[in-house]
Amino acid sequence: MSAAAADAVEVPKKAKKGLPKKLVMILAIVALLVAAGGGAAVYLLKKKAAEAAAAAEEGDDAEEVAHDAGKKDHKAPPNFLPLEPFVVNLADRDQERFAQIGVTLQVDDPKVAEELKLYMPAIRNGVLMILSHKTSGELLERAGKEKLAAEIMRESVRPLGIEIEVDDAPAHDAAADTDAEEKPVKKKRKKAPAVHNPVEHVHFSSFIIQ
Repeated sequence: MSAAAADAVEVPKKAKKGLPKKLVMILAIVALLVAAGGGAAVYLLKKKAAEAAAAAEEGDDAEEVAHDAGKKDHKAPPNFLPLEPFVVNLADRDQERFAQIGVTLQVDDPKVAEELKLYMPAIRNGVLMILSHKTSGELLERAGKEKLAAEIMRESVRPLGIEIEVDDAPAHDAAADTDAEEKPVKKKRKKAPAVHNPVEHVHFSSFIIQ
């Protein structure tokens, strides 16, 4: 082999010996970058997954809380206490009139209903006293029925030691308007502080006037 050929062969050998070191370094750097990038990507994926799981858990908790709140806000069935019908002569002067009225009390607690049953004779007495002073004209008007309901509510809780105020203004009619024109207007009394009334409503199950 000539010297020129030997040199031609020798140069590539030297080049081949020098290239792998650089390639190894480059490949190592690339591998580190890839590893670092992959680690960051894995970290980000794990972080997003954790955040999604936390959000889902919070959503479930919020839904559960809302569901429980909905249960708490749901009102319990009302408690009704029906009274035996009242039959009473009315206070009409021109002719004999009587009323047959069915009353049902709506209370906020079943225990109150049981307690009211113990005082039923006193309650019925108070209601009968109210009805005996009513006229058919008063009870035929809607305002008269509303006032009667308020008065029955007052008499229902009196035996329990609860005093509630009722507007003493008469039911609206022509005679009342005439009297109002003749009589001076009375000053309104200051309202007393509100007290808890366990009787929420007074319902009329029947209302017959003859």
